[in-house]
Amino acid sequence: MTASLLILGGTAEAADLARVLAGTRGLRVVSSLAGRTATPRLPPGECRVGGFGGESGLADYLRREAVTMVVDATHPFADRMGWNAARACAGLGLPLLRLQRPAWVAGPKDRWTEVESWDEAIPILRRMSRRVFLAVGRQELDAFAGLDDRWFLLRFAEEAAPNPAPARFALVADRGPFTPEGERDLLLAHDIGAIVCRNSGGTAAHAKLAAAAQLNLPVIMRRRPPRPEGLSVGSAEEAARWVETLLLA
Repeated sequence: MTASLLILGGTAEAADLARVLAGTRGLRVVSSLAGRTATPRLPPGECRVGGFGGESGLADYLRREAVTMVVDATHPFADRMGWNAARACAGLGLPLLRLQRPAWVAGPKDRWTEVESWDEAIPILRRMSRRVFLAVGRQELDAFAGLDDRWFLLRFAEEAAPNPAPARFALVADRGPFTPEGERDLLLAHDIGAIVCRNSGGTAAHAKLAAAAQLNLPVIMRRRPPRPEGLSVGSAEEAARWVETLLLA
Protein backbone atom coordinates (compact mmCIF):
# COMPACT_ATOMS: atom_id res chain seq x y z
CA MET A 1 0.00 0.00 0.00
CA THR A 2 1.33 3.45 -0.96
CA ALA A 3 1.54 6.06 1.79
CA SER A 4 0.70 9.67 0.94
CA LEU A 5 2.54 12.70 2.34
CA LEU A 6 1.24 16.26 2.03
CA ILE A 7 3.91 18.94 2.45
CA LEU A 8 2.41 22.33 3.22
CA GLY A 9 5.17 24.33 1.61
CA GLY A 10 6.33 27.50 -0.03
CA THR A 11 9.61 27.59 1.91
CA ALA A 12 13.14 26.44 1.09
CA GLU A 13 12.83 23.80 3.80
CA ALA A 14 9.69 22.39 2.17
CA ALA A 15 11.43 22.17 -1.21
CA ASP A 16 14.43 20.50 0.44
CA LEU A 17 12.17 17.90 2.02
CA ALA A 18 10.44 17.16 -1.29
CA ARG A 19 13.86 16.78 -2.89
CA VAL A 20 15.12 14.41 -0.19
CA LEU A 21 12.02 12.22 -0.42
CA ALA A 22 11.69 12.27 -4.22
CA GLY A 23 11.58 8.71 -5.52
CA THR A 24 11.04 7.11 -2.12
CA ARG A 25 9.47 3.73 -2.77
CA GLY A 26 5.92 3.36 -1.53
CA LEU A 27 5.46 7.08 -0.90
CA ARG A 28 3.45 9.66 -2.82
CA VAL A 29 4.67 13.18 -2.08
CA VAL A 30 2.50 16.21 -2.82
CA SER A 31 3.74 19.75 -2.16
CA SER A 32 1.11 22.43 -1.64
CA LEU A 33 1.87 26.10 -2.41
CA ALA A 34 -0.34 29.02 -1.40
CA GLY A 35 -0.21 30.56 -4.88
CA ARG A 36 0.67 34.12 -3.84
CA THR A 37 3.51 34.26 -6.38
CA ALA A 38 2.68 34.11 -10.09
CA THR A 39 5.92 32.28 -10.95
CA PRO A 40 6.81 30.19 -7.89
CA ARG A 41 9.84 27.94 -7.72
CA LEU A 42 8.21 24.54 -7.87
CA PRO A 43 9.72 21.80 -5.72
CA PRO A 44 10.45 18.36 -7.17
CA GLY A 45 7.55 15.98 -7.64
CA GLU A 46 3.80 16.51 -7.56
CA CYS A 47 2.50 20.00 -6.71
CA ARG A 48 -0.81 21.73 -6.08
CA VAL A 49 -1.21 25.50 -6.01
CA GLY A 50 -3.87 27.48 -4.16
CA GLY A 51 -5.68 27.51 -0.83
CA PHE A 52 -7.83 24.76 0.62
CA GLY A 53 -10.73 26.84 1.91
CA GLY A 54 -9.94 26.84 5.61
CA GLU A 55 -9.82 23.99 8.07
CA SER A 56 -12.83 22.17 6.61
CA GLY A 57 -11.50 22.45 3.05
CA LEU A 58 -8.15 21.04 4.13
CA ALA A 59 -9.84 18.17 5.96
CA ASP A 60 -11.88 17.40 2.84
CA TYR A 61 -8.70 17.33 0.75
CA LEU A 62 -6.91 15.03 3.21
CA ARG A 63 -9.82 12.58 3.10
CA ARG A 64 -10.31 12.76 -0.65
CA GLU A 65 -6.63 12.23 -1.44
CA ALA A 66 -6.19 9.55 1.25
CA VAL A 67 -3.30 11.48 2.82
CA THR A 68 -1.63 9.47 5.57
CA MET A 69 0.81 12.06 7.00
CA VAL A 70 1.34 15.83 6.87
CA VAL A 71 4.40 18.06 7.24
CA ASP A 72 3.62 21.71 7.89
CA ALA A 73 6.63 23.48 6.38
CA THR A 74 4.89 26.81 5.79
CA HIS A 75 6.49 30.17 6.53
CA PRO A 76 6.81 30.98 10.25
CA PHE A 77 4.27 33.79 9.76
CA ALA A 78 1.71 31.64 7.94
CA ASP A 79 0.10 30.94 11.29
CA ARG A 80 -3.47 30.54 10.00
CA MET A 81 -2.42 27.60 7.83
CA GLY A 82 -0.58 26.11 10.78
CA TRP A 83 -3.65 26.19 13.01
CA ASN A 84 -5.87 24.82 10.23
CA ALA A 85 -3.46 21.94 9.69
CA ALA A 86 -3.30 21.13 13.38
CA ARG A 87 -7.08 21.04 13.76
CA ALA A 88 -7.72 19.14 10.53
CA CYS A 89 -5.10 16.49 11.30
CA ALA A 90 -6.30 16.12 14.88
CA GLY A 91 -9.85 15.63 13.66
CA LEU A 92 -8.78 12.91 11.23
CA GLY A 93 -6.21 11.30 13.49
CA LEU A 94 -3.35 11.98 11.05
CA PRO A 95 0.28 12.38 12.14
CA LEU A 96 1.49 15.97 11.76
CA LEU A 97 5.02 17.35 11.95
CA ARG A 98 6.02 21.01 12.01
CA LEU A 99 9.18 21.76 9.99
CA GLN A 100 10.30 25.23 11.00
CA ARG A 101 13.64 26.92 10.57
CA PRO A 102 15.18 28.25 13.80
CA ALA A 103 14.43 31.87 14.63
CA TRP A 104 17.10 34.56 14.42
CA VAL A 105 18.75 35.64 17.66
CA ALA A 106 20.24 39.11 18.09
CA GLY A 107 24.00 39.33 18.43
CA PRO A 108 26.09 41.91 20.32
CA LYS A 109 26.28 44.24 17.30
CA ASP A 110 22.59 44.09 16.44
CA ARG A 111 20.30 47.03 17.27
CA TRP A 112 16.95 45.26 17.34
CA THR A 113 13.66 46.42 18.80
CA GLU A 114 11.35 43.39 18.95
CA VAL A 115 7.58 43.83 18.64
CA GLU A 116 4.53 41.57 18.71
CA SER A 117 2.59 43.41 15.99
CA TRP A 118 2.92 46.09 13.34
CA ASP A 119 0.63 48.32 15.40
CA GLU A 120 3.32 48.23 18.08
CA ALA A 121 6.00 48.94 15.46
CA ILE A 122 4.47 52.11 13.98
CA PRO A 123 5.15 54.56 16.84
CA ILE A 124 8.69 53.18 17.16
CA LEU A 125 9.28 53.66 13.44
CA ARG A 126 8.09 57.27 13.65
CA ARG A 127 11.11 57.99 15.89
CA MET A 128 13.54 56.49 13.37
CA SER A 129 14.83 57.37 9.91
CA ARG A 130 12.52 58.62 7.19
CA ARG A 131 14.06 56.14 4.70
CA VAL A 132 13.18 52.57 5.60
CA PHE A 133 13.76 49.13 4.12
CA LEU A 134 10.35 47.54 4.66
CA ALA A 135 11.10 43.81 4.38
CA VAL A 136 7.62 42.40 5.03
CA GLY A 137 5.06 40.45 3.01
CA ARG A 138 2.76 42.06 0.46
CA GLN A 139 -0.24 41.25 2.66
CA GLU A 140 1.20 43.34 5.51
CA LEU A 141 1.80 46.63 3.72
CA ASP A 142 -1.54 48.13 4.68
CA ALA A 143 -0.26 48.59 8.24
CA PHE A 144 2.23 51.19 6.91
CA ALA A 145 -0.04 52.92 4.38
CA GLY A 146 -0.63 55.93 6.64
CA LEU A 147 3.04 56.84 7.05
CA ASP A 148 3.10 59.53 4.36
CA ASP A 149 6.21 61.15 5.82
CA ARG A 150 8.32 58.01 5.30
CA TRP A 151 9.96 56.66 2.14
CA PHE A 152 10.07 52.87 1.86
CA LEU A 153 12.23 50.46 -0.07
CA LEU A 154 10.24 47.31 -0.91
CA ARG A 155 11.57 44.05 -2.32
CA PHE A 156 9.49 41.21 -3.72
CA ALA A 157 10.13 38.30 -6.04
CA GLU A 158 7.98 39.89 -8.75
CA GLU A 159 7.73 43.41 -10.18
CA ALA A 160 3.95 43.73 -9.79
CA ALA A 161 3.09 46.93 -7.92
CA PRO A 162 1.81 46.23 -4.41
CA ASN A 163 -1.78 47.11 -3.53
CA PRO A 164 -2.16 48.70 -1.06
CA ALA A 165 1.17 50.48 -1.11
CA PRO A 166 2.83 53.21 0.95
CA ALA A 167 2.52 56.71 -0.43
CA ARG A 168 6.24 56.95 -1.20
CA PHE A 169 8.26 53.89 -2.13
CA ALA A 170 10.58 52.17 -4.60
CA LEU A 171 10.22 48.51 -5.56
CA VAL A 172 13.10 46.11 -6.22
CA ALA A 173 12.25 42.75 -7.83
CA ASP A 174 14.70 40.11 -6.65
CA ARG A 175 14.86 36.67 -5.07
CA GLY A 176 17.22 35.42 -2.39
CA PRO A 177 19.45 34.11 -1.14
CA PHE A 178 21.26 37.40 -0.68
CA THR A 179 24.77 38.23 0.51
CA PRO A 180 25.80 40.67 3.27
CA GLU A 181 27.89 42.57 0.72
CA GLY A 182 25.02 42.89 -1.72
CA GLU A 183 22.61 43.95 1.04
CA ARG A 184 25.10 46.52 2.32
CA ASP A 185 25.36 48.01 -1.18
CA LEU A 186 21.55 48.08 -1.48
CA LEU A 187 21.12 49.87 1.85
CA LEU A 188 23.80 52.43 1.03
CA ALA A 189 22.51 53.03 -2.50
CA HIS A 190 19.07 53.94 -1.15
CA ASP A 191 20.35 55.81 1.93
CA ILE A 192 18.41 53.49 4.24
CA GLY A 193 18.39 54.45 7.92
CA ALA A 194 16.27 51.64 9.42
CA ILE A 195 14.92 48.18 8.61
CA VAL A 196 11.53 46.69 9.44
CA CYS A 197 11.24 42.92 9.08
CA ARG A 198 9.84 39.68 10.47
CA ASN A 199 11.80 37.02 12.33
CA SER A 200 11.63 34.60 9.44
CA GLY A 201 14.81 32.77 10.43
CA GLY A 202 17.04 30.75 8.15
CA THR A 203 20.01 31.81 6.06
CA ALA A 204 18.44 33.06 2.81
CA ALA A 205 17.19 36.37 4.26
CA HIS A 206 19.66 36.89 7.11
CA ALA A 207 22.10 38.90 5.01
CA LYS A 208 20.16 42.15 5.48
CA LEU A 209 20.62 41.81 9.25
CA ALA A 210 24.35 41.22 8.87
CA ALA A 211 24.52 44.33 6.69
CA ALA A 212 22.48 46.32 9.22
CA ALA A 213 24.91 45.33 11.97
CA GLN A 214 27.85 46.43 9.82
CA LEU A 215 26.22 49.81 9.19
CA ASN A 216 24.94 50.19 12.77
CA LEU A 217 21.34 50.49 11.57
CA PRO A 218 18.33 49.96 13.87
CA VAL A 219 15.99 47.06 13.08
CA ILE A 220 12.37 46.66 14.12
CA MET A 221 11.88 42.90 14.33
CA ARG A 222 8.44 41.33 14.60
CA ARG A 223 8.36 38.20 16.73
CA ARG A 224 6.82 35.03 15.34
CA PRO A 225 3.15 34.36 16.03
CA PRO A 226 2.29 31.39 18.25
CA ARG A 227 1.88 27.97 16.69
CA PRO A 228 -0.02 24.91 17.90
CA GLU A 229 1.86 22.63 20.26
CA GLY A 230 3.15 19.45 18.68
CA LEU A 231 6.15 17.64 17.30
CA SER A 232 8.57 20.00 15.56
CA VAL A 233 11.95 19.76 13.82
CA GLY A 234 14.29 22.33 12.34
CA SER A 235 15.64 20.69 9.19
CA ALA A 236 14.48 18.77 6.12
CA GLU A 237 16.75 15.88 7.06
CA GLU A 238 15.05 15.48 10.45
CA ALA A 239 11.62 15.68 8.79
CA ALA A 240 12.65 13.01 6.26
CA ARG A 241 13.68 10.68 9.08
CA TRP A 242 10.25 11.19 10.69
CA VAL A 243 8.54 10.26 7.42
CA GLU A 244 10.75 7.22 6.97
CA THR A 245 9.98 6.07 10.52
CA LEU A 246 6.25 6.23 9.78
CA LEU A 247 6.77 4.26 6.58
CA LEU A 248 8.47 1.47 8.55
CA ALA A 249 5.82 1.37 11.26
